[in-house]
Amino acid sequence: MGTLDTNRGSEHHTKEAVDMDTLYFLGGIALCVFGAGLVLSNPTVKQYLGKAGVGNVMGDMMPDIERYLRIRAM
Repeated sequence: MGTLDTNRGSEHHTKEAVDMDTLYFLGGIALCVFGAGLVLSNPTVKQYLGKAGVGNVMGDMMPDIERYLRIRAM
């Protein structure tokens, strides 16, 4: 019967490996934000979002957010 290598995934990471992981992570987030910006800049998407009333969501949420911050500051 063979033994299982339980330490396979727990190699010691060097500082360079951690830095590269962070770089890939932040690069992925930047690509997601850029892609969302491209999609939202499309006139057809703007038209659909305008019909759905998504633009007014933030304005509708502001009184609730302000009330929450006042309660939290007490």
